[in-house]
Amino acid sequence: MILVDTHAHLNFEAFETDYREVIERAFRSDVRAIINVGSNLKTSLEAIKIANMYASHAKGIYAAVGLHPIHVKEEDFDSNEFEKIAADKKVVALGETGLDYYYDRSTKEKQKEIFRKVLSIANKISKPVILHSRDASDDVLSMLIEEKIDTKGVMHCFQGNWQFAKVVLDMGLYISFTGLITFTKNYETFEVIENAPLNRLMIETDCPFMSPEPYRGKRNEPAYVIEVTKKIAEIKKISLEKVAEQTSKNAMELFKFHI
Repeated sequence: MILVDTHAHLNFEAFETDYREVIERAFRSDVRAIINVGSNLKTSLEAIKIANMYASHAKGIYAAVGLHPIHVKEEDFDSNEFEKIAADKKVVALGETGLDYYYDRSTKEKQKEIFRKVLSIANKISKPVILHSRDASDDVLSMLIEEKIDTKGVMHCFQGNWQFAKVVLDMGLYISFTGLITFTKNYETFEVIENAPLNRLMIETDCPFMSPEPYRGKRNEPAYVIEVTKKIAEIKKISLEKVAEQTSKNAMELFKFHI
């Protein structure tokens, strides 16, 4: 069985002293590829560094570079710098990027400005986007339409309802789920998983956050992505192997890598 963790943060401080061991644990399980996602310039560069350390490894570590909307107050976005680092062959996506009004609505216009810049770079260099949306679904969708995004992308850590999911899917985007689905009581999310076509779904940990059952309260890590896979299989009433196979295929198609 092959699994792909499409959204991890092994470049964060939580893994500073042992990310190699965490990666090896994942590789000893069924995880064959991990996408390390940046949230600002520092963590984006760290994601690239880690990915290139494993450049000759039979299993894959890849990177995504971006500025998370919650960080727009503390860091300027240099389009030229991000376009330059995004050209690295181990960078498979721009992101994470998007809008987050949960923590601070005062930066809405700044968030939109940077989101627009990231989408522009993605179009220019033809790489997909990893999208973040929290309490901002209408604005995220409006901006994706306005910017006429040419590349595909994934709405990560999806928590919306089926109505929102249908719009996202109709735009040609993928949707991805975290360990949150293993303990949430949000039946709207379960409805999305049940109804969405398997060839448009992906799995992720968003580690060190969103630890699934039975690991709640502990640091999350890529090896635990199997729990997300199990839950999707349970909800869709299909085999674990089928979910693993198709979500891995989806990831490889979107991010253009092979394992």
